[in-house]
Amino acid sequence: MKVDVYSSPACPHCQTLKEFLSHKGIPYQDHDVSSDPLAAQEAVRLTGQNNVPVTVIDGQTVVGFDQPRLEQLIAQAEAAARPKFGAGIANVGKAGRKGVPINFGAYVGRIGTGSIAERVGLVIGDVIIQMNNKQISDTVDLEHFMASIKQGDKLSVVFIRGTVVNTVEVTV
Repeated sequence: MKVDVYSSPACPHCQTLKEFLSHKGIPYQDHDVSSDPLAAQEAVRLTGQNNVPVTVIDGQTVVGFDQPRLEQLIAQAEAAARPKFGAGIANVGKAGRKGVPINFGAYVGRIGTGSIAERVGLVIGDVIIQMNNKQISDTVDLEHFMASIKQGDKLSVVFIRGTVVNTVEVTV
């Protein structure tokens, strides 16, 4: 996520904005419009106004300290940055699947090119039963688990292919 803040030291809303971003652990580039004429011109170009603070989050501009809008843009940027597993999955279910000797897990129905699932070596028909030592009972478990993963995390996937249990580790 790329965050630029156009601010002035005399602006109380600017200080509140920077404290808000710092509290959330969001790094940002601060541009002091009072001492940098190019930064001041850029803030006006972005908004058509001569007001601060101006925040730009991944290309989306917010004028003033609009906390709900800032939180919305931060959430969108964080969601977009999360690694995607990249597989079509379905619940194995109580009846199991053809050739699958268990009744829980996430059945792999397709693999996206260049995805984490492809790097793990999954193929159509595999059943994921565990990720980082957490049982995967169904697709909801897998989706919740993937929502907690960040770029650079280690991922251990336990899956069944036919009757063989396999474990593969990758860095996402």
